[in-house]
Amino acid sequence: MRKTAILVCPGRGTYNAPELGYITRHFGAPAMLGEFDAYRAAQGQETVSALDGAERFSARLHTRGDNASPLIYAASLLDAQAISADYDIVAVTGNSMGWYIALVAGGALDPMAGFAVVNTMGTLMQEHLIGGQTLYPFVDENWQEIPGKRDELLALVADIDGRGGATLAVSIRLGGMLVLAGNEAGLKAFEAAVPAYDRYPLRLPNHAAFHTALQEPVAAEGRSRLGADLFGIPQTPLIDGRGAIWWPGASDATALRDYTLGAQVTETYDFSHAIQVAAREFAPDVFIVTGPGATLGGAIAQSLIAIDWDGMDSKAAFQKRQSSDPILIAMGREDQRGFVTG
Repeated sequence: MRKTAILVCPGRGTYNAPELGYITRHFGAPAMLGEFDAYRAAQGQETVSALDGAERFSARLHTRGDNASPLIYAASLLDAQAISADYDIVAVTGNSMGWYIALVAGGALDPMAGFAVVNTMGTLMQEHLIGGQTLYPFVDENWQEIPGKRDELLALVADIDGRGGATLAVSIRLGGMLVLAGNEAGLKAFEAAVPAYDRYPLRLPNHAAFHTALQEPVAAEGRSRLGADLFGIPQTPLIDGRGAIWWPGASDATALRDYTLGAQVTETYDFSHAIQVAAREFAPDVFIVTGPGATLGGAIAQSLIAIDWDGMDSKAAFQKRQSSDPILIAMGREDQRGFVTG
């Protein structure tokens, strides 16, 4: 029996040492990858095939924005194309850079146009490398919100921002975590002010201050390099980083480009809200997360727990549901990939 699904595309940071060789392992040498490689070679950049086929993983090489972005794009898009016809994709969303992938999976960009967007923006981010990001949770071990914790963190961010040259803002609302971004003064002030918890606060290597006003120079240069002719209207509903839905037949390609190369780059990306909108508006049977990696699972589950979706009010309830009737399938996990690839 066919199932309805929300397709979720991952952002930066999902291609790590365990993912080395992900594309080759699952897809060999698809023709589309050859096109991506030719594009990169023409830019004087190392090919996606060479990066994926490296003998060993190098954080210095593989986590750079100009390398990580096209690697993740290729792996995720190939995964999306490999999903069985038993699943009816009713809407597509993504986290941060995953929005660019979602545009292609949803039909608003063709694969090469999407690659041009991803490669250009990833390269610009790396060249400018303005600011950085750090993560901090506001939920407990059972993925339930600690009363008052989120407001406390947001008040701290507001207090730090603008103080003594510090810049700090919410970059991504990621389930039970806040991804904060700013300049070094802002990040250090926050990290010094919060208690250490498990591995948090967690600074993200090779990440810029995504989704903040600090990225306006990157957004402006992206708009100058990426023409309106690349963008079309979606064939499948798209849910953006504000939770807004771009409907087929009722969306404007110019407005979509303006958002993608404007507010999407310089304003907070609310992934939690996008997932909650997906659940409430489309009531899917499952959420399918493309690879590489499987780091979005917790954020998706926490976003659903926050609205008590389908009776899931805790990590324990989510895990019980997963064991009997999985609502979340991560293609980057070998034990789940086969559920959707047939």
